Amino acid sequence: MCRVIAVANQKGGVGKTTTCVNLGIGLAREGKKVLLIEADAQGSMAVSLGIQEPDELDVTLVNIMEKLINDKEPEPGEGIIHHEEGVDFIPANIELAGLETSLVNVMSREMVLRQYICGIKKQYDYILIDCPAGIERGFYNAIAGADRALIVTTPEVSAIRDADRVIGLLTAGNMPKIDLVINRIRIDMVRRGDMMSIEDVVGLLAVDLLGIVPDDENIVVSTNQGEPLVGTDCPAGEAYRNI
Repeated sequence: MCRVIAVANQKGGVGKTTTCVNLGIGLAREGKKVLLIEADAQGSMAVSLGIQEPDELDVTLVNIMEKLINDKEPEPGEGIIHHEEGVDFIPANIELAGLETSLVNVMSREMVLRQYICGIKKQYDYILIDCPAGIERGFYNAIAGADRALIVTTPEVSAIRDADRVIGLLTAGNMPKIDLVINRIRIDMVRRGDMMSIEDVVGLLAVDLLGIVPDDENIVVSTNQGEPLVGTDCPAGEAYRNI
């Protein structure tokens, strides 16, 4: 049975894309069939996956949605990139797709993405959706087909406040399962009282903790080089593997 997981936070820059990519590749290495969907128009998932020329991708998620809105069936596998790490990937690149998003109302886009996911989920064990920051139309489109949410936050007041707001919206929308990943934790700062502890964050957000990722300079190197960290011999790589 396929699990469709939306990776979300209202705040940008907390590590949603890095988490999505590393968890997806980690699951693929465990023999799972995984699809990564970039629902963030301004996202960098292609770069994180080491795709050198993301602006030149021919077919994007928006092209697929446009076809469905116009009652046209996408070709089998259309828009899906088969990555060397064993994951499949659908990029967003909304601005390059040539679609005037104002022509598509909120409800139709939500229904279309849900319809698309329902049509392909039997091919996968996991579908991970990289949600955009904010809680505008793009957020609701991204979570429409999900049956589980993974909230990624850093232990900062602004990030936690935004995460709490998203959790409230997901709860009100009857999301069946919501889990938490705390990113960029620094135990030395926690001990000095300069950063909220893991217990503080979990207590404020009141959702199940799936895992923590320590602050690790290897994440910056990994993202810039387009190489995953999961499973490597560094603190963040081990953390993603555990998650």
